[in-house]
Amino acid sequence: MTTRKVFVIAEAGVNHNGSIDLALRLVDAARAAGADAVKFQTFRAEDVVTPQAVTADYQRSNTGETSQFDMIKKLELDEGAHAKVAQHCRERGIEFFSTPFSEDAVAMLVRLGVKRLKLPSGEITNKPLLECAADTGLPLLMSSGMSTMGEVDRAVGWIAARWKRAGLPPPGAANLTLMHCTSAYPAPADSLNLRAIDTMARHAGLPVGYSDHSEGIEAALAAVAMGATAIEKHLTLDKALAGPDHRASADPIEFAAMVKAIRTVEAMLGDGRKEPQSIERNTRDVARRSLVVIRDLPPGHVLAASDLALRRPGTGIAPDQWERVIGRALTQALPAHTTLDWSMLAGGE
Repeated sequence: MTTRKVFVIAEAGVNHNGSIDLALRLVDAARAAGADAVKFQTFRAEDVVTPQAVTADYQRSNTGETSQFDMIKKLELDEGAHAKVAQHCRERGIEFFSTPFSEDAVAMLVRLGVKRLKLPSGEITNKPLLECAADTGLPLLMSSGMSTMGEVDRAVGWIAARWKRAGLPPPGAANLTLMHCTSAYPAPADSLNLRAIDTMARHAGLPVGYSDHSEGIEAALAAVAMGATAIEKHLTLDKALAGPDHRASADPIEFAAMVKAIRTVEAMLGDGRKEPQSIERNTRDVARRSLVVIRDLPPGHVLAASDLALRRPGTGIAPDQWERVIGRALTQALPAHTTLDWSMLAGGE
């Protein structure tokens, strides 16, 4: 089994509130917190919602807006702003990518040179958008909030079909990561269902990450322990800012603590092989037992059970070799309490 570093995504999303200055500051905060990438959302309100669309309950609660169109119109960044953010990311040494909400948004992100695309939970039934993203040939992350496993399978099938048509490899660890999540903002602890990470990975045969909308960092750490290969969490500079997602976001201090803790959990998980760790070697020698002689014995003496005992340290012949030792002659005189090794016995090991 090989280990793979968890890919940590700072979801800036729309927490820039439509301000390029705030977007750039979010990039800086993500870099300082240790994220591997910072992700935004790319859309035009006209491409996403009708003028009559209403806000979700959490959006209305967090913003006071009743019109989804009006709310997200204020949160757009045009291509020029995207280009400035992408350049800033390059200068700061952190990966920039985004979630496209239309075919035009996909094309824009390709022009900007992103290395991957994120497909949001709400678009998992949007076959044209998923196919458009697949046609880029870029690695994809696909969120699965609000979805059944059947819906995930269908979406993966659409992507796989486009890649097959283009002669690209089928979905695998290098090109498609599923993201488990609960689409509530913030999501209560009893709604997270983190065991689905393992369920999805076993069922789909794909890496599964976790997009965390809960408060605190515990869920992200538990997800890593469950095998999540990527963690995405909203980042805000201030949870009190106006906007739909600030309340369910981590501030820079909290996000940095999460990244540090994820790296610690990664180290704890290891490679999955059950074998002694190098740091245990000294303890093993001290804590385990060996065969020892309990009296002074002359050379040539043939060992009997009454000559032997099991005592620490564990640096000699192991206890499970007791029967192999009985009846063997000594090659040298041994004082009482000598720890046996094979060189002391006729015939050796």
